[in-house]
Amino acid sequence: MAFASGGWWGSRRHGLMALLAGGIALAGTQAQAAPPKTVEPGKLTIGINGDMPMTSVKDGKLIGTDGELIAAIAGKLGLEVNVVQMEWSALIQATKQGKVDLMLGSMGWTKERSEVMLLSDPIYYFGTFLLQKNTSTYSTFADMKGHSVGTVTGFTLVPELKSVPGIGEVKLYDTSDGVMRDVLAGRLDMAVLDPGLVQYAISQHPEWDIHQVALKPEPDKFPIMSTKYYSIMGMYKELGELETAINAEIQKAWASCENVASMSRYGLGDPDWFTPPSPDYRVGVDRPAGWTSPSAPESCFKKS
Repeated sequence: MAFASGGWWGSRRHGLMALLAGGIALAGTQAQAAPPKTVEPGKLTIGINGDMPMTSVKDGKLIGTDGELIAAIAGKLGLEVNVVQMEWSALIQATKQGKVDLMLGSMGWTKERSEVMLLSDPIYYFGTFLLQKNTSTYSTFADMKGHSVGTVTGFTLVPELKSVPGIGEVKLYDTSDGVMRDVLAGRLDMAVLDPGLVQYAISQHPEWDIHQVALKPEPDKFPIMSTKYYSIMGMYKELGELETAINAEIQKAWASCENVASMSRYGLGDPDWFTPPSPDYRVGVDRPAGWTSPSAPESCFKKS
């Protein structure tokens, strides 16, 4: 005998169905809210080298162009931020070995890195510049002939820099500070550092009388130093769920201008930081056919 849809049973049935629907919806919300898997559950262990304006810690908080963005993303994913600071070359090893979940700080994408760690979608872009005193205007690979050039151990460009014909000397340092000091002291003729770091240093210390000049590309001979880099985050290879979650938040950051705002707070709001390379050289390596680099909407640069 079929029960009628009205009356006592009908009201109880509708109530039960509503509870079941609510339970299902609640379960779905809880599933979505669960933080992605990390090395230490509930925490996002972030490796930085402390170079400003990209990353540093102030009053117990992660700051900087890259630091503030990943801290905001961690919060949205329900993860507590745990910061570990070390030299760049050590950061790479720590990420490869799963001692940290993620590393960042003007980190350039390379095919080699894509083979040993997961690399996020880009948060901005940058090229190669030559840091030098205002008394010189070095801008080409030929200008390196007979001159000393400094950079940081573990930087992507090191092998290629050493291959430049006639280069006087390539000096490698553990930190960007060491490179900067030797340029100022005249012990280096020029240096290749993160352009954001140099631009920030110049704005803070105009009395240093230094500048950086864009390196004229020679892609046939020096493809790495001639490219425009994707600035990305590197993650432990086993954390695919974390990579997916972070990439989703990065896409939202581009759409809402959050990454532009983070960079602009440190004087790096020029549209070129947010204009991708062409073509997208990640396609066919760690991104599928049809993937395109994100770019900032024009509205991000309109002054109110």
